[in-house]
Amino acid sequence: MMIRNEADLSVGLDMLLQRDPRLCPIADACGPLPLRLSAPGFAGLASIIVSQMVSRASADAIWRRMTAVLGHRPTAEDYLALPVEVVSTFGLSRGKAQALDAAAKADLGGPFRLDELTEMPGPQAISALTGLKGVGPWTAEVYLMFCGGHPDIFPVGDVALRIAVGDVFFGGERPLPDAVAACAKAWSPVRSVAARLFWAHYARRTGRVALPR
Repeated sequence: MMIRNEADLSVGLDMLLQRDPRLCPIADACGPLPLRLSAPGFAGLASIIVSQMVSRASADAIWRRMTAVLGHRPTAEDYLALPVEVVSTFGLSRGKAQALDAAAKADLGGPFRLDELTEMPGPQAISALTGLKGVGPWTAEVYLMFCGGHPDIFPVGDVALRIAVGDVFFGGERPLPDAVAACAKAWSPVRSVAARLFWAHYARRTGRVALPR
């Protein structure tokens, strides 16, 4: 099972709630979950890289500057063709610039294309992505979820998810990633649906959208 349309998400949510009925009140309160799926490839990964470790507003601002130059769906070839002085106007940190450069070069010259990578098994794909300079587990996991439709991923390093899980299961305390991972085992094989549910819970409780852009 992959999560690539609203019907897949609905089936996955039903499966999740059957596995863990404790989540039923949260699902009722949150309403329909966002699919938030983008096409795999450089543009999808670049958007997620831009979202690393910054607020949604900052990520949106950087992405607007990039797409004003490169178009709505930037390609690896067009990004690599940009002069350094143009890239410097986007507001990228050094780490993000390195990650975008590594992703673009991988997509053009191998050892894998970013769109084909999403068809690999999750652990293999995450290992390949985190082998790129500047790409960490969160970025790889979110890319596979939202550009590949992988159904069984829960990015335990995501701060909003840790807060949301803590609100529900840890008395409001923010649990460590290992504790969140242990909790999320109960939601396999649809942990990606659980992640969407907890992001929705976070948004409902805080009024802030924490889904990656």
